[in-house]
Amino acid sequence: MSSAAPGHLLAVDLGLATGFACYERTGRLVRVGSRRFGSRSQLRGGADALLREIGDVEVVVLEGDRDLAALWAARAHRRGAHTLSVTPERWRAALLHPRERRSGAEAKRAARRLATEVANELGAAPRTALRHDAAEAVLIGLWGLVAAGWLQQLPVVADPLRR
Repeated sequence: MSSAAPGHLLAVDLGLATGFACYERTGRLVRVGSRRFGSRSQLRGGADALLREIGDVEVVVLEGDRDLAALWAARAHRRGAHTLSVTPERWRAALLHPRERRSGAEAKRAARRLATEVANELGAAPRTALRHDAAEAVLIGLWGLVAAGWLQQLPVVADPLRR
């Protein structure tokens, strides 16, 4: 993937309450949000709609339920995007201090704090407090930017060794 090519990376925290974050190749966060779907059928349509709205999605990073990941991956592949999967343990180890990962509840609190700092620093400052699924999508996306080779290292604001 050429660094001059346009495109977006979409990170998705999977669930009927879906968090998402969209990044440019430069690491700029351009969109973050959360959508609730009442059923898998609504989620299917919602995945298509979000991919269409963002346009030019090259990479989709998925974290969560395997069945929902397969649904998103099929839609992403139809649009020519590559997919990456990550577990919560993997992206949390890359972005959160060990003390912030002692329990799931602590990790979610730390993720919300860090994601708000990241969003403020990287371009998409939230108007309201981020829901936990949107916050986690922001961090999943940062992990994905490095995993996809779009960034060589995490921005200082998100690197647990430099913050």
